[in-house]
Amino acid sequence: MYTRRELAKLALSAVPAAYVLRDLPLLGQSKPNSKVRGVHIGMNVPYNFGGRSAPIDEIIQKCVQLGVSGVELRTQPVEADMGLPESVVTAAAPAGGRNAKPQTPEQEAARKTATGELRKWRLSASMDKAKAVRKKFDDAGIAIEIVKVDNIFNMTDDVVDYEFTLAKTLGARAISTEITHIDPKAPPTGPLPEKRIGAFADKHKLMVGYHGHAETGPKEWKEVFSYARHNGANLDIGHFIVGNKTSPVPFLKEQHERITHIHVKDRTFDGKNVPFGTGDTPIKEVLQLIRDNKWPIQATIEYEYAVPEGSDRMTELKKCVEYCRNVLA
Repeated sequence: MYTRRELAKLALSAVPAAYVLRDLPLLGQSKPNSKVRGVHIGMNVPYNFGGRSAPIDEIIQKCVQLGVSGVELRTQPVEADMGLPESVVTAAAPAGGRNAKPQTPEQEAARKTATGELRKWRLSASMDKAKAVRKKFDDAGIAIEIVKVDNIFNMTDDVVDYEFTLAKTLGARAISTEITHIDPKAPPTGPLPEKRIGAFADKHKLMVGYHGHAETGPKEWKEVFSYARHNGANLDIGHFIVGNKTSPVPFLKEQHERITHIHVKDRTFDGKNVPFGTGDTPIKEVLQLIRDNKWPIQATIEYEYAVPEGSDRMTELKKCVEYCRNVLA
Protein backbone atom coordinates (compact mmCIF):
# COMPACT_ATOMS: atom_id res chain seq x y z
CA MET A 1 0.00 0.00 0.00
CA TYR A 2 1.19 3.58 -0.73
CA THR A 3 0.78 6.57 1.56
CA ARG A 4 -0.87 9.72 0.19
CA ARG A 5 2.56 11.40 0.02
CA GLU A 6 4.04 8.48 -1.97
CA LEU A 7 1.09 8.52 -4.38
CA ALA A 8 1.56 12.25 -4.92
CA LYS A 9 5.25 11.71 -5.77
CA LEU A 10 4.36 9.00 -8.28
CA ALA A 11 1.79 11.26 -9.95
CA LEU A 12 4.27 14.14 -10.24
CA SER A 13 6.96 11.89 -11.68
CA ALA A 14 4.55 10.79 -14.42
CA VAL A 15 3.80 14.35 -15.60
CA PRO A 16 6.96 14.83 -17.73
CA ALA A 17 6.36 11.51 -19.46
CA ALA A 18 2.81 12.56 -20.26
CA TYR A 19 4.08 15.74 -21.91
CA VAL A 20 6.63 13.78 -23.93
CA LEU A 21 3.93 11.44 -25.20
CA ARG A 22 1.70 14.39 -26.04
CA ASP A 23 4.42 15.84 -28.29
CA LEU A 24 5.06 12.52 -30.06
CA PRO A 25 1.77 11.87 -31.92
CA LEU A 26 3.08 8.81 -33.76
CA LEU A 27 4.15 7.04 -30.58
CA GLY A 28 1.55 4.55 -29.47
CA GLN A 29 -1.03 5.74 -31.99
CA SER A 30 -2.51 3.68 -34.79
CA LYS A 31 -2.28 4.66 -38.44
CA PRO A 32 -5.16 6.61 -40.02
CA ASN A 33 -8.30 4.58 -40.50
CA SER A 34 -11.18 5.99 -42.53
CA LYS A 35 -13.07 2.73 -42.89
CA VAL A 36 -16.40 3.13 -41.18
CA ARG A 37 -18.53 0.00 -40.87
CA GLY A 38 -16.89 -1.44 -43.95
CA VAL A 39 -17.04 1.66 -46.17
CA HIS A 40 -13.69 3.17 -47.06
CA ILE A 41 -13.88 6.97 -47.05
CA GLY A 42 -11.27 8.12 -49.55
CA MET A 43 -9.70 11.31 -50.82
CA ASN A 44 -9.15 12.46 -54.41
CA VAL A 45 -5.51 13.59 -54.25
CA PRO A 46 -3.85 15.90 -54.85
CA TYR A 47 -6.96 17.38 -56.53
CA ASN A 48 -8.66 18.02 -53.19
CA PHE A 49 -5.63 19.97 -52.04
CA GLY A 50 -5.84 22.38 -54.96
CA GLY A 51 -3.94 20.96 -57.93
CA ARG A 52 -3.02 18.04 -60.15
CA SER A 53 0.42 17.59 -58.65
CA ALA A 54 2.10 17.99 -55.28
CA PRO A 55 5.02 16.36 -53.45
CA ILE A 56 4.21 12.81 -52.38
CA ASP A 57 5.32 13.47 -48.80
CA GLU A 58 2.98 16.47 -48.59
CA ILE A 59 0.04 14.43 -49.90
CA ILE A 60 0.69 11.72 -47.32
CA GLN A 61 1.07 14.25 -44.51
CA LYS A 62 -2.28 15.88 -45.32
CA CYS A 63 -4.05 12.53 -45.58
CA VAL A 64 -2.71 11.51 -42.19
CA GLN A 65 -3.80 14.86 -40.78
CA LEU A 66 -7.31 14.22 -42.11
CA GLY A 67 -7.31 10.65 -40.81
CA VAL A 68 -7.84 9.26 -44.32
CA SER A 69 -6.50 5.81 -45.17
CA GLY A 70 -7.56 5.44 -48.82
CA VAL A 71 -6.93 7.55 -51.92
CA GLU A 72 -7.57 8.02 -55.60
CA LEU A 73 -4.10 9.19 -56.62
CA ARG A 74 -3.18 10.97 -59.85
CA THR A 75 -0.12 9.84 -61.76
CA GLN A 76 1.45 13.32 -61.93
CA PRO A 77 2.88 13.33 -58.36
CA VAL A 78 3.90 9.69 -58.70
CA GLU A 79 5.89 10.27 -61.88
CA ALA A 80 7.42 13.44 -60.44
CA ASP A 81 8.62 11.41 -57.45
CA MET A 82 9.98 8.84 -59.90
CA GLY A 83 12.09 11.55 -61.57
CA LEU A 84 10.02 12.79 -64.53
CA PRO A 85 11.07 16.40 -65.29
CA GLU A 86 8.21 18.89 -65.01
CA SER A 87 9.52 20.70 -68.08
CA VAL A 88 8.85 17.63 -70.24
CA VAL A 89 5.31 17.26 -68.90
CA THR A 90 4.53 20.93 -69.53
CA ALA A 91 5.97 20.92 -73.04
CA ALA A 92 4.08 17.74 -73.99
CA ALA A 93 0.70 18.90 -72.66
CA PRO A 94 -1.94 19.23 -75.39
CA ALA A 95 -3.18 22.74 -76.08
CA GLY A 96 -6.76 22.30 -74.93
CA GLY A 97 -9.59 24.39 -73.59
CA ARG A 98 -12.22 26.52 -75.22
CA ASN A 99 -10.05 29.62 -75.24
CA ALA A 100 -6.84 27.96 -76.39
CA LYS A 101 -5.05 29.83 -79.14
CA PRO A 102 -4.11 27.94 -82.32
CA GLN A 103 -0.54 26.68 -82.15
CA THR A 104 2.06 27.75 -84.65
CA PRO A 105 3.84 25.03 -86.68
CA GLU A 106 6.90 25.60 -84.49
CA GLN A 107 4.89 25.18 -81.28
CA GLU A 108 3.22 22.02 -82.55
CA ALA A 109 6.58 20.58 -83.59
CA ALA A 110 8.01 21.34 -80.15
CA ARG A 111 5.02 19.65 -78.50
CA LYS A 112 5.46 16.53 -80.62
CA THR A 113 9.15 16.39 -79.71
CA ALA A 114 8.29 16.69 -76.00
CA THR A 115 5.62 13.99 -76.36
CA GLY A 116 8.28 11.68 -77.78
CA GLU A 117 10.57 12.46 -74.86
CA LEU A 118 7.74 11.77 -72.41
CA ARG A 119 7.00 8.43 -74.07
CA LYS A 120 10.69 7.51 -74.00
CA TRP A 121 10.91 8.35 -70.29
CA ARG A 122 7.84 6.30 -69.41
CA LEU A 123 8.95 3.25 -71.34
CA SER A 124 12.34 3.29 -69.60
CA ALA A 125 11.04 4.14 -66.12
CA SER A 126 11.96 1.73 -63.35
CA MET A 127 9.03 0.22 -61.48
CA ASP A 128 11.33 0.02 -58.47
CA LYS A 129 10.76 3.76 -58.07
CA ALA A 130 7.01 3.21 -58.21
CA LYS A 131 7.40 0.53 -55.53
CA ALA A 132 9.20 3.11 -53.39
CA VAL A 133 6.21 5.47 -53.75
CA ARG A 134 3.86 2.68 -52.73
CA LYS A 135 6.00 1.90 -49.71
CA LYS A 136 5.69 5.49 -48.51
CA PHE A 137 1.91 5.19 -48.58
CA ASP A 138 1.96 1.69 -47.08
CA ASP A 139 4.20 2.85 -44.24
CA ALA A 140 1.76 5.68 -43.51
CA GLY A 141 -1.20 3.28 -43.52
CA ILE A 142 -2.77 4.68 -46.71
CA ALA A 143 -4.03 2.45 -49.52
CA ILE A 144 -3.71 3.61 -53.12
CA GLU A 145 -6.92 1.99 -54.34
CA ILE A 146 -7.46 4.02 -57.51
CA VAL A 147 -4.91 5.60 -59.89
CA LYS A 148 -6.17 8.51 -62.01
CA VAL A 149 -4.64 8.67 -65.50
CA ASP A 150 -5.22 11.80 -67.56
CA ASN A 151 -5.23 11.76 -71.40
CA ILE A 152 -5.00 7.97 -71.61
CA PHE A 153 -6.96 7.93 -74.88
CA ASN A 154 -4.16 9.87 -76.58
CA MET A 155 -1.43 7.48 -75.49
CA THR A 156 0.23 4.90 -77.72
CA ASP A 157 -0.38 1.23 -76.93
CA ASP A 158 2.99 0.74 -75.24
CA VAL A 159 2.39 3.72 -72.97
CA VAL A 160 -1.10 2.48 -72.08
CA ASP A 161 0.53 -0.80 -71.03
CA TYR A 162 2.95 1.24 -68.90
CA GLU A 163 0.04 3.04 -67.18
CA PHE A 164 -1.66 -0.23 -66.27
CA THR A 165 1.64 -1.67 -65.00
CA LEU A 166 2.24 1.48 -62.96
CA ALA A 167 -1.22 1.28 -61.38
CA LYS A 168 -0.77 -2.38 -60.47
CA THR A 169 2.68 -1.68 -59.03
CA LEU A 170 1.17 1.03 -56.82
CA GLY A 171 -1.31 -1.55 -55.51
CA ALA A 172 -4.40 -0.11 -57.18
CA ARG A 173 -7.48 -2.19 -57.92
CA ALA A 174 -8.62 0.20 -60.67
CA ILE A 175 -7.60 3.02 -63.01
CA SER A 176 -9.85 6.03 -63.42
CA THR A 177 -10.10 8.38 -66.37
CA GLU A 178 -12.65 10.69 -67.98
CA ILE A 179 -15.38 9.20 -70.16
CA THR A 180 -15.65 10.50 -73.72
CA HIS A 181 -18.83 11.95 -75.14
CA ILE A 182 -19.49 11.11 -78.76
CA ASP A 183 -21.18 13.70 -80.93
CA PRO A 184 -23.95 11.74 -82.73
CA LYS A 185 -23.64 14.11 -85.69
CA ALA A 186 -19.93 13.36 -86.05
CA PRO A 187 -19.23 9.79 -84.89
CA PRO A 188 -15.58 8.68 -84.72
CA THR A 189 -14.13 6.93 -87.75
CA GLY A 190 -11.77 4.74 -85.73
CA PRO A 191 -12.18 2.47 -82.69
CA LEU A 192 -14.14 3.97 -79.82
CA PRO A 193 -11.73 5.12 -77.08
CA GLU A 194 -13.35 3.10 -74.28
CA LYS A 195 -13.40 -0.02 -76.44
CA ARG A 196 -9.65 0.30 -77.04
CA ILE A 197 -8.81 0.98 -73.39
CA GLY A 198 -11.23 -1.75 -72.30
CA ALA A 199 -9.14 -4.27 -74.24
CA PHE A 200 -6.12 -3.27 -72.15
CA ALA A 201 -8.23 -3.49 -68.98
CA ASP A 202 -9.23 -7.06 -69.84
CA LYS A 203 -5.65 -7.91 -70.73
CA HIS A 204 -4.31 -6.62 -67.40
CA LYS A 205 -7.42 -7.74 -65.46
CA LEU A 206 -7.66 -4.29 -63.90
CA MET A 207 -10.88 -2.27 -63.81
CA VAL A 208 -11.18 1.15 -65.43
CA GLY A 209 -13.65 3.50 -63.79
CA TYR A 210 -14.77 6.06 -66.35
CA HIS A 211 -15.60 9.33 -64.64
CA GLY A 212 -18.78 11.02 -65.84
CA HIS A 213 -19.99 14.58 -65.53
CA ALA A 214 -23.51 16.00 -65.67
CA GLU A 215 -23.94 14.95 -69.31
CA THR A 216 -23.23 11.30 -68.45
CA GLY A 217 -26.12 8.98 -67.68
CA PRO A 218 -26.86 5.25 -67.37
CA LYS A 219 -27.16 4.92 -71.14
CA GLU A 220 -23.58 6.09 -71.76
CA TRP A 221 -22.12 3.90 -69.02
CA LYS A 222 -24.00 0.80 -70.09
CA GLU A 223 -22.68 1.29 -73.61
CA VAL A 224 -19.13 1.48 -72.25
CA PHE A 225 -19.73 -1.61 -70.06
CA SER A 226 -20.64 -3.60 -73.17
CA TYR A 227 -17.17 -3.02 -74.68
CA ALA A 228 -15.14 -4.88 -72.07
CA ARG A 229 -15.55 -6.95 -68.94
CA HIS A 230 -13.27 -4.65 -66.95
CA ASN A 231 -14.88 -1.39 -68.05
CA GLY A 232 -16.58 0.26 -65.09
CA ALA A 233 -17.85 3.54 -63.73
CA ASN A 234 -16.46 6.17 -61.40
CA LEU A 235 -19.93 7.34 -60.37
CA ASP A 236 -19.95 11.00 -59.37
CA ILE A 237 -23.17 11.26 -57.40
CA GLY A 238 -23.16 15.07 -57.43
CA HIS A 239 -22.81 15.33 -61.20
CA PHE A 240 -25.40 12.56 -61.60
CA ILE A 241 -28.24 14.43 -59.89
CA VAL A 242 -27.51 17.62 -61.84
CA GLY A 243 -27.50 15.95 -65.24
CA ASN A 244 -30.16 13.30 -64.68
CA LYS A 245 -32.42 15.19 -62.25
CA THR A 246 -32.87 12.05 -60.20
CA SER A 247 -31.15 9.95 -57.56
CA PRO A 248 -28.17 7.74 -58.51
CA VAL A 249 -29.41 5.02 -56.13
CA PRO A 250 -31.27 2.90 -58.74
CA PHE A 251 -28.22 2.92 -61.05
CA LEU A 252 -25.95 2.07 -58.11
CA LYS A 253 -28.17 -0.86 -57.13
CA GLU A 254 -28.29 -2.19 -60.68
CA GLN A 255 -24.64 -1.73 -61.62
CA HIS A 256 -22.76 -1.92 -58.30
CA GLU A 257 -20.43 -4.65 -59.58
CA ARG A 258 -19.20 -2.27 -62.29
CA ILE A 259 -18.69 0.74 -60.04
CA THR A 260 -15.06 1.10 -58.99
CA HIS A 261 -15.65 4.07 -56.68
CA ILE A 262 -17.98 7.00 -56.23
CA HIS A 263 -17.13 10.68 -56.03
CA VAL A 264 -18.84 12.20 -53.04
CA LYS A 265 -19.83 15.83 -53.35
CA ASP A 266 -23.00 17.77 -52.61
CA ARG A 267 -24.73 19.72 -55.37
CA THR A 268 -28.15 21.24 -55.85
CA PHE A 269 -30.31 20.24 -58.80
CA ASP A 270 -29.55 23.60 -60.42
CA GLY A 271 -25.81 22.81 -60.40
CA LYS A 272 -24.39 24.60 -57.36
CA ASN A 273 -21.60 22.97 -55.34
CA VAL A 274 -22.41 23.30 -51.65
CA PRO A 275 -21.12 22.05 -48.26
CA PHE A 276 -21.97 18.43 -47.48
CA GLY A 277 -25.49 17.98 -46.15
CA THR A 278 -26.91 21.23 -47.57
CA GLY A 279 -27.66 20.21 -51.18
CA ASP A 280 -29.85 17.76 -53.07
CA THR A 281 -27.34 14.91 -53.45
CA PRO A 282 -28.45 11.85 -51.42
CA ILE A 283 -25.04 11.33 -49.82
CA LYS A 284 -26.43 9.65 -46.72
CA GLU A 285 -28.63 7.23 -48.67
CA VAL A 286 -25.81 6.28 -51.05
CA LEU A 287 -23.20 5.70 -48.33
CA GLN A 288 -25.57 3.68 -46.21
CA LEU A 289 -26.55 1.59 -49.25
CA ILE A 290 -22.88 0.73 -49.82
CA ARG A 291 -22.49 0.00 -46.11
CA ASP A 292 -25.54 -2.22 -45.79
CA ASN A 293 -24.69 -4.26 -48.90
CA LYS A 294 -20.97 -4.50 -48.08
CA TRP A 295 -20.03 -3.43 -51.61
CA PRO A 296 -16.25 -2.81 -52.08
CA ILE A 297 -16.80 0.72 -53.40
CA GLN A 298 -14.57 3.51 -52.10
CA ALA A 299 -16.48 6.66 -51.15
CA THR A 300 -14.00 9.16 -52.54
CA ILE A 301 -14.51 12.73 -51.39
CA GLU A 302 -14.07 15.23 -54.21
CA TYR A 303 -13.89 18.75 -52.85
CA GLU A 304 -15.42 21.40 -55.14
CA TYR A 305 -17.46 23.93 -53.15
CA ALA A 306 -16.04 27.38 -52.41
CA VAL A 307 -14.09 27.73 -49.17
CA PRO A 308 -16.30 29.81 -46.83
CA GLU A 309 -14.97 33.11 -45.54
CA GLY A 310 -12.92 32.60 -42.40
CA SER A 311 -12.19 28.96 -43.15
CA ASP A 312 -9.59 27.08 -45.21
CA ARG A 313 -9.50 24.02 -47.44
CA MET A 314 -8.15 21.59 -44.83
CA THR A 315 -10.80 22.67 -42.31
CA GLU A 316 -13.52 22.08 -44.89
CA LEU A 317 -12.06 18.71 -45.88
CA LYS A 318 -12.16 17.65 -42.24
CA LYS A 319 -15.85 18.60 -42.17
CA CYS A 320 -16.46 16.49 -45.29
CA VAL A 321 -14.75 13.47 -43.75
CA GLU A 322 -16.63 13.93 -40.49
CA TYR A 323 -19.95 14.21 -42.31
CA CYS A 324 -19.33 10.90 -44.07
CA ARG A 325 -18.25 9.25 -40.83
CA ASN A 326 -21.40 10.41 -39.07
CA VAL A 327 -23.86 9.17 -41.68
CA LEU A 328 -22.12 5.79 -41.72
CA ALA A 329 -21.91 5.38 -37.95
